[in-house]
Amino acid sequence: MTTTTQPARPVILVVDDEPEILVALTDLLEDAFSVVSTTSPVEALEILAQRNDVDVIVSDQRMPEMGGDVMLARAREISDAQAILLTGYADIGAVAAALNQGRISFYSHKPWDPDALRAMIVQAADYHRLERELRTERQLLHGLLNNLRAGLGFKDAQGRFVRINRQAADFYDRDIADCLGQREEDLCDPVLLPALRAAEERMRAEGRDEAAVELPPQVGRAHGRWREFTRVVLEDGESPDVYSVVINRDITRQQEMEGRLRQAEKMQALGTMAGGIAHDFNNLLTAVLGSLELAHEMLPEDEGAVLRLLDNATAAARRGASLTRRLLNFSRPRDLSLEPIDVNALLHGMKDLLAQTVVSRQDKGLATPCSIVVDTAASDGALPPVCTDAGQLELAVLNLCINAVDAMPEGGVIRVSTALKRVREVVAGTNLVPGSYVMVSVQDQGMGMSEETLARVFEPFFTTKDVGRGTGLGLSMIYGFVRHVGGEVQVHSTPGAGTRVDLCLPVQDGTVREEKADGTVPSTMPDRPLRIMVVDDEPGVRAVTAGFLRARGHEVHDYAGGRAAVAALEEGGLGPLDLVIMDVMMPEMGGQETAHRLQAIQPDLKVLYLTGYANLGTLPKGGNVMHKPFTRAGLAEQIGRIMRGGAAAAPGGGEAGHG
Repeated sequence: MTTTTQPARPVILVVDDEPEILVALTDLLEDAFSVVSTTSPVEALEILAQRNDVDVIVSDQRMPEMGGDVMLARAREISDAQAILLTGYADIGAVAAALNQGRISFYSHKPWDPDALRAMIVQAADYHRLERELRTERQLLHGLLNNLRAGLGFKDAQGRFVRINRQAADFYDRDIADCLGQREEDLCDPVLLPALRAAEERMRAEGRDEAAVELPPQVGRAHGRWREFTRVVLEDGESPDVYSVVINRDITRQQEMEGRLRQAEKMQALGTMAGGIAHDFNNLLTAVLGSLELAHEMLPEDEGAVLRLLDNATAAARRGASLTRRLLNFSRPRDLSLEPIDVNALLHGMKDLLAQTVVSRQDKGLATPCSIVVDTAASDGALPPVCTDAGQLELAVLNLCINAVDAMPEGGVIRVSTALKRVREVVAGTNLVPGSYVMVSVQDQGMGMSEETLARVFEPFFTTKDVGRGTGLGLSMIYGFVRHVGGEVQVHSTPGAGTRVDLCLPVQDGTVREEKADGTVPSTMPDRPLRIMVVDDEPGVRAVTAGFLRARGHEVHDYAGGRAAVAALEEGGLGPLDLVIMDVMMPEMGGQETAHRLQAIQPDLKVLYLTGYANLGTLPKGGNVMHKPFTRAGLAEQIGRIMRGGAAAAPGGGEAGHG
């Protein structure tokens, strides 16, 4: 059952000093109205003071306490109800005065015509309801106009503003009064006219248009650089008048946040791609470096020319391994040695190192050489420690100073400074969350960067340097390192006015993240030969690993995948194994699953994982991990440590480093 709410009946206040008249009027009206009656005009005024729902007052003129016209004049001060005066012919003068002064809307003679009086009251009640609704709409509109943060304006069919709020008028640098009656194209900056006219055409064609507009600097300086304009045609289908509304609001912050988010997503995608490339390269380099090392040992010492060629190839492959490690530092968290660091002390300890970055320029005899100033005076004694990798932070500052030197062909001063930065709200698209950060700033007086260049500075392989002068990985490595310790890199640059790079590092929170082992153990192998299983889906890596082990006298059984390795151990023909060396990422059955199945067959089996690229968080805690590419000596050291039952080595060994 559906219940509908009926509109409240109009309220009529009847005032007459004769009770018989009140009864007659009540009988006439009570079927369609809510009737309130009184014989006293003084009491009528009290009723009006207490109630605001009275629509019509019907009052006699001649009453002993107060004349009807006087009572209605006073009622006008406290009520907006319509007024009807009942009078005899002798009171026509008072009635005319009341009409002229706006105290009453209608009057009726006594005795009245019931139908005429009733129609008069209905009309007065309808008029009052309409007037009240109109007043409410006007109040709501004024409230909206005055309190809306966006600019809002209403136009007539000719495009002239008929209503406009302060925010919209401010956009046109006018007062509200100066905007009324004017067209938008007469008020806006001339450079916006093409976009305005195109938007008006779309609105007329489709009834609505919404567009984001980037304002020229001279227009957007005081109003935000980006504005969103919404234009809508207002048609109710009944009125011949056609109005439109235009809303404009500042979306500069929203655009900036969206831009940061797109940049963060792009950097994440680039990191994922870089990691995948690095994985494949590490497999290739493992095979190349391992094969070169084995070939080098097979040749006699009198093959000097061939040995030199092998050394050249090995050096080139190692440079490739170094480049791949730099890609991985950008694409995923490296195994950082995190500890509380006094940033100011670290920077002062780098002064000699930083000075060396400008020596070559001074040797060229430039009239205006570069100089690097470490200035921490403003923050000395005020900076809390940060939890970071000291070596990586030094490398980041050094790279920034080298970039600054390259950006100042005419020489100048590079200033390295520190400050305490407090963030009070999450900054969208960045790593910055509420808290305190130590900010390390490197500022130069160089050429600066355009907005297009600034948007790409963290992309791997993007560089503005000449061919051969840079890999384009310096800033991307810094970006990866700082974000992996929970910080953020911010770059501020203006063409011709230099560049400032801020490294924001979160302050030490009282807990130090897990550090890597130092790896200072003897690098000798066990005395006896070992029975070792090698599992890797890359034939080149598998062959090199097996070759390293066989050269040491170990018994090696190698397999191309996890399923084959598990099946071989299940058959029992291999006998007990000392160690299994396997790749982490393999098709069909990954390294961890393979290890679990092998250890289910032989619980004491030790495992060494090889990885070209893997998130160490997905590996078993305390597991033995070695990064590709690696040397024979590095592999021997890892195996020796594992077989002696020592602590798990830091990921990487030999050439692996922390790739």
